[in-house]
Amino acid sequence: MEISWQAVVARRMRRHFLTEPAASPVDAVRAMCGAHAQVLSAGETSVALRVQDATRETVQNDSGLVKTFGPRGTVHLLPLADLPMWTGALSALPAGQQPPEIMRMTAGQQAEVIAAIGDALADAELTIEELSDEVVRRTGSWAGDLVMPAFQTYWPRWRQVIPAAANAGVLCYGANRGRATTYTTPQRHGAFVPMNGEEALTELLHRYLFAYGPATPQQFARWIKAAVTVVRPYFEGLPETEFGYVAPGDEDFTDEPVEGVHLLPYFDAYGVGCFPRELVFPGKALERATNRGQAGNYPLLLIDGSVAGVWHQKKSGRTLQITVEPVVPLSRKRQAALAVAVARVAAVQGGKGNLTVGEITVGPHA
Repeated sequence: MEISWQAVVARRMRRHFLTEPAASPVDAVRAMCGAHAQVLSAGETSVALRVQDATRETVQNDSGLVKTFGPRGTVHLLPLADLPMWTGALSALPAGQQPPEIMRMTAGQQAEVIAAIGDALADAELTIEELSDEVVRRTGSWAGDLVMPAFQTYWPRWRQVIPAAANAGVLCYGANRGRATTYTTPQRHGAFVPMNGEEALTELLHRYLFAYGPATPQQFARWIKAAVTVVRPYFEGLPETEFGYVAPGDEDFTDEPVEGVHLLPYFDAYGVGCFPRELVFPGKALERATNRGQAGNYPLLLIDGSVAGVWHQKKSGRTLQITVEPVVPLSRKRQAALAVAVARVAAVQGGKGNLTVGEITVGPHA
């Protein structure tokens, strides 16, 4: 199938609700295949920008979303109703490299810790310290051995199982207790069982291709953080284009271009999940807006669906000072559209925007 890159960009923009708004935060997050929320304020901004007149508070108040571990083992906002698919798919992926011998746990010990986490969180929201006490009490002192190097200190052995507990469907984030993070279980919002792994991975791949396709096995593997040999079989029989594969029955493209200026925050799904990098980040954008090819570390200026620069914000009271550094010339029409985008980002965060076009000296987010 022959298609143009313009058609690929237009389809992705529409399906990410960057041309027309989504009806709700859940719809936006489902379309993105999850919103990266390691920087929660950025994740909430990503979602709100895709929903008509939404703010970060709109996203925070949507009970259909859950903060948990998603693709690449990183913190994401996911639709609560989609957790059977997500937990089934992620728990089906082979484990990564073995940790150092001093940290290792047997399969039985891991299962014991996951069960203890589920029991401890069944009717509670616990801080990490409280959860640690409960896990050690339910398993044994071996789970509390301080063997995990972390931020110039050591964490107890059991904590390496947290992502696996999330993938098993027994752990997610709870409401903050002051400045302290808490954990709970998504099962409190309705019991569910993870989908069969093969079915779940197939469904997740098709959703990814719907949002980010066409894509190759290598690109999907990078997005989900798995070996390409693991995901390649799931591509067998799928329709293929010159840019990669698409989901079954999803071969409609239009050459009608998309126009517009958008400001996307740190780790926005569009920049992280779209490939190939050299086309999504054309020309100087590849060097300026990625960290050695890794996307997400800079907030993105998007013009007509392509990355065209970076931006940075600094808040002072209710004023959001936004500096934008384009890597392409801005026409008067684009400057006017950029001012509208700045106002929208500020409104999402409950403030008023002030735009400066100039060089940004702040480095990439870690």
